[in-house]
Amino acid sequence: MSAQTGRRAAHRPRQERIDDILSAARSVFSQKDYESASMAEIAALVGVSEAAIYRYFESKRHLLLCVIREWYLDMIKENREKIAGVQGVRARVQLLIWQHLKTIRDASDLCRLFYAEVRSRPDYVGSELHALNREATGLLTAEIEKGIAAGMLRLDIPVRLVRDLVFGGIEHHVAAFLAGRGSLDCDALSNALTRLVFDGLQPPGAGSASIAQTVERLERVAARLEGALGPRPA
Repeated sequence: MSAQTGRRAAHRPRQERIDDILSAARSVFSQKDYESASMAEIAALVGVSEAAIYRYFESKRHLLLCVIREWYLDMIKENREKIAGVQGVRARVQLLIWQHLKTIRDASDLCRLFYAEVRSRPDYVGSELHALNREATGLLTAEIEKGIAAGMLRLDIPVRLVRDLVFGGIEHHVAAFLAGRGSLDCDALSNALTRLVFDGLQPPGAGSASIAQTVERLERVAARLEGALGPRPA
């Protein structure tokens, strides 16, 4: 880093410098991994000294958590904006599922970091990122509750179980993609999961269907979901 570059960086607005550091950290963490990435490497990418980074972030882990935090805040903001103009519970649920899949597809680097370095740690539950994760998934939970209230979904299925069905199913079936094997079809998966929820969890007697017909429909939807998702990872 030249003296002139260092002087320019030192005179930039505080938030702009923080944003540059976060962007550089995400790039370095993604290209390597958390353990292999160094603060010196991040500083060099920004064009500042390593000591300058510690003025804003107390440690490498603090920097990682801030990178993930900004990602979550942007994700939640975008999801709220997207569903605000969509009519119908089913349509909003499908959009939220699609958005979640798109996030995994487009930000697979941060997903891997989150699973490996944040969620697996004992200090995750009760943390700020845990709260942000609950806020993000809570958007879907709120729509599921509206579907139950409107008689679209069964009353005897816990809302949290439906939420876990969606996000747990996604997590299981994107494992291969996150490991670098295969692609991720957001349209096919969001369509299949939405059908699984709304067609498979209809109240008994909905429309002219009997309970047996409802079970049969659920089995058909589950079979289509498996076909759309492809082979499960070992």
